[in-house]
Amino acid sequence: MKTVASPWIRNFQPAPDAPAQLVCLPHAGGSAAFYLPMARALTPGVDVLAIQYPGRQDRRREGFVPSVQQMAELIAREIRPLLDQPTALFGHSMGAAIGFELAALLEADGADLLGLFVSGRRAPSAMRDEAVHRLADRELIEELKRLGGTDPTTFDDDELVQMFLPVVRADYRAIETYRHRGGPALRCPIVVLTGDADPHVTRAEAEAWAKHTTGGFELVSFRGGHFYLLDHAGQVIGVLSERLSGALATR
Repeated sequence: MKTVASPWIRNFQPAPDAPAQLVCLPHAGGSAAFYLPMARALTPGVDVLAIQYPGRQDRRREGFVPSVQQMAELIAREIRPLLDQPTALFGHSMGAAIGFELAALLEADGADLLGLFVSGRRAPSAMRDEAVHRLADRELIEELKRLGGTDPTTFDDDELVQMFLPVVRADYRAIETYRHRGGPALRCPIVVLTGDADPHVTRAEAEAWAKHTTGGFELVSFRGGHFYLLDHAGQVIGVLSERLSGALATR
């Protein structure tokens, strides 16, 4: 039986006998708990391991990780001992970029991943100059409200907001200063999930993920904005289940 004992990993719905595991990486300002509904929906067919970044919730006393690449390197250390089970990665927004860098590190070690699911994020080769992390607190809050994905009542609690904003700002700094360093394309397939009205991802920027893999590419579009997956949870779960089952069947 697999034992997961790491401050980085939350195994909300353990499914040790599942044929595959899915490592889930949160968005900027997000936590592992964002993937609790996904874990419940995919169990028992998939064992979901949600990553908890430092600097938030029970890890709030730990320092923020300053870059996407460093975050991927730290997560890789925790994930490598668990790769005896077929593994795929899922990341939303900032988590997609971390997932891409994590996949590259794991494949460099010889891992044979089932796939990489990237959500709400343009390809590493489709860069934009953004500086949301430099906004004043009030402007940053307005940006978060515009994107959705955060419980609106959060912004009514000043104490909670003051705890929350440093996390968001640090994560935005990490993703907005991220630059892909190049390297070989991934061997595993990439499935891109995107909202058709996401202000942070155009269709061309989503399609650009195709050049980052030799293992197959698919783009799945949903109606909605940056957090489309909250409104289409059942469909997203369906895509994950079907693609993972298909990948396992070809093994």
